[in-house]
Amino acid sequence: MSAFRFLWRTASDGLSRRLSLGRPALGGNADVVIRPFRCGEVGLVIARQAMIYEQEQGWGRPLEALMLETGARFLAEFRPGRDQCWIAEIDGMCVGSVFLTDEGDGLARLRLLYVEPCARGQGVADRLVAACIGFAREAGYARVTLWTHTVLAAARRLYARHGFRLVAQAEHEAFGVPVQGETWDLALER
Repeated sequence: MSAFRFLWRTASDGLSRRLSLGRPALGGNADVVIRPFRCGEVGLVIARQAMIYEQEQGWGRPLEALMLETGARFLAEFRPGRDQCWIAEIDGMCVGSVFLTDEGDGLARLRLLYVEPCARGQGVADRLVAACIGFAREAGYARVTLWTHTVLAAARRLYARHGFRLVAQAEHEAFGVPVQGETWDLALER
């Protein structure tokens, strides 16, 4: 087992143990902090997300390469006030993240949303998506778009609850296996 995998598994196991011992659930009194990213975190959250998708969906290196390209572009082209990455953490441990990027012409893109398995179903993703939408409104974007997949049912329900509408579907094999991709859009009121 690699040192990175060991450290991440140790943190994730510790959080799972904390929740199973009757300590406050994420939706209760536990402090879930949503904050902007710090130096070094983009690579870490992309690596962790790649591990989770490989384990849960079988999407391996092709997805990891796409996410690394997205992360590198985000960092190289980062514009404060137009782009952002948020980290969700509990007790100093990362339990999720999301990115928002400027796509030009008043369009923002929600990207790379993920929540650790041990923290799912507790409102973390809801708060991350709300952070994106709030930031997009304040930055003056007219619309937010995102790309997801039909097999990610919980994410699709979350986007619909936030007002996103499914606008396109197309099958692709960009992750090494056939999968149904979906584009969702949200028009922002000014």
